[in-house]
Parts: sequence; structure tokens; C-alpha cells
Amino acid sequence: MNATPDPEVRPTSEQDAQEDAQWVLTEHRPRVMVLFGGRSGEHAISCATAGGVLRALDPQRYDVLAVGITPTGRWVLADPDPERWAITEGRLPQVEDTASHVLLPQAVDDRDVQVLEPGELPRALGNVDVVFPLLHGPFGEDGTLQGMLELADVRYVGAGVLASAVGMDKHMMKLVLAGHGLPVGPFVVLAPGEFDRDPAAATAKVESLGLPLFVKPARAGSSLGISRVEDLADLPAAIQAAAQHDPKIVVEAGIVGREIECGVLGGHDGDRARASLPGEIIVTDARHDFYDFEAKYLDEAGVELVCPADLPDDVVAKVQDVAVRSFEAVGCEGLARVDVFVTPDGEVVVNEINTMPGFTPFSMYPRMWQASGLEYPELVDELVRLALHRPTGLR
Repeated sequence: MNATPDPEVRPTSEQDAQEDAQWVLTEHRPRVMVLFGGRSGEHAISCATAGGVLRALDPQRYDVLAVGITPTGRWVLADPDPERWAITEGRLPQVEDTASHVLLPQAVDDRDVQVLEPGELPRALGNVDVVFPLLHGPFGEDGTLQGMLELADVRYVGAGVLASAVGMDKHMMKLVLAGHGLPVGPFVVLAPGEFDRDPAAATAKVESLGLPLFVKPARAGSSLGISRVEDLADLPAAIQAAAQHDPKIVVEAGIVGREIECGVLGGHDGDRARASLPGEIIVTDARHDFYDFEAKYLDEAGVELVCPADLPDDVVAKVQDVAVRSFEAVGCEGLARVDVFVTPDGEVVVNEINTMPGFTPFSMYPRMWQASGLEYPELVDELVRLALHRPTGLR
């Protein structure tokens, strides 16, 4: 399950890796496994993202294999029809279990993806050149899946093990960014069970941040389990809501500013990463206190996504600089979306980095690149090419 013409020949240098990828791009259509679903609360968003990517991958250029992971962790052959995975009329798509279970290679000298069906011998699906792992949240975006692909020596799109893990954990992410001199807002961390053991002490710890507060699961995305707290009497309920997604909780001080996002795309051949034009999220429906899950995915009329954002040129440059530096600080590869606040005096404060952002054609990440001159299919193609040119193993 590798891109080399001879499975015994492994890249030994960057030049070898480039020749290896060039062979893939010239001798045959690269086989791309689009992998989605998963065990996290962001299962449905992953499916919707996969629909967009499946639609964008040119069948003249790529041989596409759709593989879904059910909410219980079962890997199955999935319907490659993009429409099957769309969010329509509030219906959230889900990968259902089937009789066709997919098995990945178990070692670097085992190249075939196989399918197990009841009463049948394992059936080989052939080699896969690159995996496009469109999983969001824990058990997919957090380095666990990336580690498995590294063990099998398989190329994949996006950040590696460490960058994925750091980007998923808001606590560790903030420490790494601050350690690199990037601007991060005030926050505190509540360890698993800390609030239950001593509510008064935990409340005093949080109270030092002032109001309003944002209470978040440390390792979740898509605004799942996030609450805005304007009265400390509401803190226990907010902590309980966050704990449903993660026992570790991050509490952030509210920052007055505009919510701005910036897309980052990896560079080729050692070049620095590239930043898109920034976009802005404007919540227009008073029912939403902030850009929560419902506002993101179920109430499009209540949110305005402005791209490019109406910012002075010097602030745009500052946002792009902070975005690329954040990408580099975490050690990202391939892609990331960096979310920041721009304060009334033009300062930029990092909110978070997302190593596998939402990727439907209507998501902010591809929209920002479209505004920057790179259309959705071209963006998908660029990400696959970046992965094919990247050597496996330590790099």
C-alpha cells in the first residue's frame, strides 16, 4: 500500500521521495482512499466533508476508494456517491455497518487493502497510494489514525501524529503556540474530575478570568459542548455539557474582537506554507450566542460567512503571518485552518488551529482558498499531490 513501483524499494532521501511520487503521477492514476465517519461526535460532519471531496476528485486523474468508519469503529466499504453524505433538511448522514469490512495492511511489507465478507475468503482491493483521512475530532484527527498509517508506512493527507495530537488538544495547543511567542488569550484548564472534587476551588480558579467565559471540551471540535457563561451560577451546567465530550475542560476568557479565520496550505520542496485571504464569521441570528454547532451546520440563514474579510491590508498581513507561524509552531503538514480574534485596536489573538477543517464546498477553508484563486477541485488535487510528494517515516 505504497506509491513505489517496487514495494521493496523505500525512499531514502527527499529526492527519492519526489521521484517516487512522480512515478505515481505519471505511470498510473493514483489510488486515493477517502476515509471518513469515525467514533467522535463529529461523525456526521466528517461524512459531509467526504461528500465534498468525493465530488471534487477527478475520476480521470484518481482511482477513488470510499471507506467509512461506523460510530462503533467498524471500517466498511462506503457508497462513493457524494449525495449520500450531504446534510439535507437537518438530516445528519451516518456510516452504517455493512457486510463488507475493510482491513488495512498490518506491516510495511503488506501492501493490499482487503475486504472481509461473511462466508468468503478475504478479497484484495489492491494497493492504495494515499489516504485522505477526513475524520474530525478524537479517534481520527488527534494523531491516533495518523499513527496507524505511519506504522503501515502509508502516505496520507494532512498533519502527522504529533501535530494532529497537539492541534486537537486545546490545552497543549495553547502551550505550544505561547511557547513560540504567538498571542494566546487567557485560559485555565480543569483536569478530569477537578470541578466535582472541589467546586469552590475550581470556580475561584475560573473566576480570575473574568466574564464572559467560554467553557470547552479540550479535545473536541465543531463547537460541540461549548457554552458561553455570563454568570458563574451557570458554570456547573457548562462544565457538565463540556464533560459529555471530554473529561478535560478548557475555560477561556472572552475576547472582544471579530472572529477571523485563515486557511494555510503546505509548501512544496521545502517552501514555507501559504496563507489564504482571511474570512470572517458573523452570527446574525440572536438565538446563537456564538458560532455554535447549530449555527455552523443546521442554521445557515443565521450566519454570514464573509470571504474575504473586510480588513485593512496591514491587518490581513498580520493575520496571515500569525496563521503561518501557528502552522509551523505546531509542526503541521498539508493543511490547517487558524482561527483568530482581531481586536478593535488591530491586534491578532489566536483562538485555535484546526488540522482537518470542515471541507464541504461551503465550508470556510475552501471558500477562503477560492477567494484566493484556488477552486475547490484544484485545492483537493493540491492536497493529494502534497501527500504523494511527502516521504513516509521520519521527516
